[in-house]
Amino acid sequence: MPLTQAVVLDAALTLLDEVGLDELSTRRLATSLGVRVGALYWHYPSKQALLDAMADRIIAEAATMPLPDADWDDKLRALAGAHRDAMLAHPDGARIIATMSTPGPNGRSFFERTVAVLRETGLSTDEANVGADAITSYVNGFTIEEQARKIDRIARSDRDHAFAAGLAIVLNGLRPR
Repeated sequence: MPLTQAVVLDAALTLLDEVGLDELSTRRLATSLGVRVGALYWHYPSKQALLDAMADRIIAEAATMPLPDADWDDKLRALAGAHRDAMLAHPDGARIIATMSTPGPNGRSFFERTVAVLRETGLSTDEANVGADAITSYVNGFTIEEQARKIDRIARSDRDHAFAAGLAIVLNGLRPR
């Protein structure tokens, strides 16, 4: 199989799932692909560029999910839940998303969808951007904590309840006045 950008990205996500972010190195990735490290840089100019591509792939499903035919807050709950689920699907997925340096097309699309829902409530573009940032920051932070503390021993339903309660606080602060 020829080495392509997609092959490198798929292998990087597979390696992330196997070893986590702290053990993910370009040397280890190159070894798993049977190539020298320099071959990776033909497809991604830096490790950060690869991590950004990984973040964009992780958020892709949340960026394209159909929104429910519902009120603005239910749409935002669906987007936030899909965002969290996408990160939880990979060990350290939240750290990768939170530390991306340049959002890719899926990351930008996800953020723009969140802004668009907030604009439907009558918020200005600036207010909607701040609101979307607050929502994504909450989701990223909650999920980073969830993954960092390895709290799998706590039932998913309890974690979901805590996530929803915190998200409700954020959404209540955005509620049109």
